[in-house]
Amino acid sequence: MRGGKRDGAGRKSARIDFGELEKLCALQCTDEDLAAFFGVTVRTIERRRQKPAFAAAMESGRAKGRLSVRRSLFTQAANGNVAASIFLAKNLLGYRDVRSNQHSGPDGGPIAIHNGLDLTRLSAEEFEQLQVLMDKAETTTGESQ
Repeated sequence: MRGGKRDGAGRKSARIDFGELEKLCALQCTDEDLAAFFGVTVRTIERRRQKPAFAAAMESGRAKGRLSVRRSLFTQAANGNVAASIFLAKNLLGYRDVRSNQHSGPDGGPIAIHNGLDLTRLSAEEFEQLQVLMDKAETTTGESQ
């Protein structure tokens, strides 16, 4: 008895073919894709995944799909596809692009800035004269030129 007092009452359980399920999982279909294909809800797929045979069919299919992609990548890399080679090197061998953004000078010291003026070579008198000239050259707001 499924859901009522009489034999055969209630909703019939959806038939999901494990062979088709495995093929679709090899294509890395989402739960939404599987539900649409089999005409069930996503919740049905989620509930069925709790059953060992269903979960095994899904995992077997997904593993076959991953192997197929990996095989294709290796073939492309072996045939000279540089992008495939770089992808494999980064993901399987741990290679990475390195960029250095150094925010300090040599040996961790300050960054030297050269603006062309070395005021330390001026005498005290020359420095005072320069200060007077700078003050005179500055224009303040509201002052006529």
